[in-house]
Amino acid sequence: MGRTFIQIVTGPAGSGKSTYCHAIQEHCRTLGKMRRRNVHVANLDPAAENFKYDVAFDIRDLISVDDVMEELGLGPNGSLIYCMEYLLENLDWLQDELDNFDDDEYLILDCPGQIELYTHIPVMRRVIDQMRMWGYESSMMSVFVVDATFVCDAPKFISGSLLSLSAMIAMELPHVNVLSKCDLVEEERVDRILDVGSATELWNIEEYGSSVAIVGDEMAGKKDDGDEISKEERQLIELRRKKRNRLTEAICTLLDDYTMVSFLPLNITDEDSIDHVLSVVDHTVQYGEDIECRGAEQDDFVADDNDGDN
Repeated sequence: MGRTFIQIVTGPAGSGKSTYCHAIQEHCRTLGKMRRRNVHVANLDPAAENFKYDVAFDIRDLISVDDVMEELGLGPNGSLIYCMEYLLENLDWLQDELDNFDDDEYLILDCPGQIELYTHIPVMRRVIDQMRMWGYESSMMSVFVVDATFVCDAPKFISGSLLSLSAMIAMELPHVNVLSKCDLVEEERVDRILDVGSATELWNIEEYGSSVAIVGDEMAGKKDDGDEISKEERQLIELRRKKRNRLTEAICTLLDDYTMVSFLPLNITDEDSIDHVLSVVDHTVQYGEDIECRGAEQDDFVADDNDGDN
């Protein structure tokens, strides 16, 4: 007997998590007979407003940010944390919803985007731990969505990679990083970032460009307001730059030492791109392997019957 296969979709606010969920749901309806499936999508973001996908269940039926803000007078972030802590106190609601799905069904959980829920307020980690106790450990995986427009220059890409690594460590699940909104960015820019072998190499390229710009400014000997740059000011600028570089280089070394962060580009206007991401996610969560085995057994059974008839 299997368990419901679950994608836990996380990522920064506005990164395109709900769009990803809708794209996967729609794409799975158009697949061939062997891969076609009914993908259920559930909303676990109590601050969500609108989404295009068909909702299997919605945390806002339990509690919502708007209700908390109105009744308790909290701000948006405080209300969101209150809602998620309320979910922790009422996990039987989530268990009842998950129990409504049959074995081998496919479920995507669209989660909140506030990163603090996965780090210093480990709400999602506690939810995942409880789901493990319910028997979903071998059929869960995490999809971390990052906006491609956010990572098209080196500093932002390194920041996005660090966020992804933090989520991977916090949740301790099989993990896939998806670079969303690639249809809004030039393909060459995305490829140029993704083709770089390491974060350190990427930063060295960025630093070389910055150094050239700084040398140009020094040769001009002018500030932005047109005043002359003194020798002392030049030395102070260079000292600050070197200190920042050492910190950035240490972060890049951390990312390279783990060697676990890579991204799959997703263009929702390209069916091949969606299918590639889905195939990687299916392989990560091992979806279809048991189904294929049972399908082969049924084929053997039919073949044996035909031989008996002959």
